[in-house]
Amino acid sequence: MTHGTQAAEPTQLYDAYVFDMDGTIYLGDDLLPGAARMIHELRRRDIPVRFLSNNPTKDPHQYAEKLDRLGLPTAVEEIANTVVVMVRWLQANHPGKTVFPIAEEPLVRALREAGIAISEDPAEIDIVIASYDRTFEYRKLQIAFDAIWYHQRAILVTTNPDRYCPFPGGRGEPDAAAIVAAIEACTGTTLTKNVGKPDPDMLTAALAGLDVDPRRCMMVGDRLGTDIQMAVNTDMVSTLVLTGDSTRDESEALPELNRPTFVLERIDHLIPAELRRELEWTDEDE
Repeated sequence: MTHGTQAAEPTQLYDAYVFDMDGTIYLGDDLLPGAARMIHELRRRDIPVRFLSNNPTKDPHQYAEKLDRLGLPTAVEEIANTVVVMVRWLQANHPGKTVFPIAEEPLVRALREAGIAISEDPAEIDIVIASYDRTFEYRKLQIAFDAIWYHQRAILVTTNPDRYCPFPGGRGEPDAAAIVAAIEACTGTTLTKNVGKPDPDMLTAALAGLDVDPRRCMMVGDRLGTDIQMAVNTDMVSTLVLTGDSTRDESEALPELNRPTFVLERIDHLIPAELRRELEWTDEDE
């Protein structure tokens, strides 16, 4: 069984690793302790590393630039987020439909580049996309309301189910779930689709191009309801790192089958202890 065991630390390396970014690899503009050397060691051993994020306020190019600035040069192809997955999902499941994105520029730009029709006319809108949007206003809520409730034609989908985005120092910002809740409250509709974690579409995007068995891969993240639940849904080994949102007590309170395989204080403890000793790593080092 891959979940519920809550073993102390991994005792082996896996065939590939999928990492959440915010709260897992970095927090704000700083790498978390041990992240750099852990990633470098996996790459030195030619173990594939992929990065995944529910945050739709950046596209993969922007994430690649950030990782590069932090000393982890990463190809765009090794990064997937909800901007990528939303575009792919619309193309596969709703070709030719018109969307109204309540979203920031990276998602809007990606939709345009993919040739997906965008409109603010409620009579034309087939799909309302509720996303992380720091420019959310009553006007946008009215358009969504008219498209869904008045014209009875649009469905509601979201990029990600996160309630808030964590910031350094314990602060945060309301995330896409707040936009979804506002639209559901006034229209009486319910969400049709979430493309972000824990939806398996995110894992498919992350592992695209890799010939690996997901059961031999590890998902690493800081959120039980998204990162770890996606691993549970796809029978992946999982690790909760206690550097972001979720806590050890919250993990232990879950039903056994929904718990992560491992819970770690430091991300570099993904490297088995025997190997860390050979590498002469200590927790005082970065």
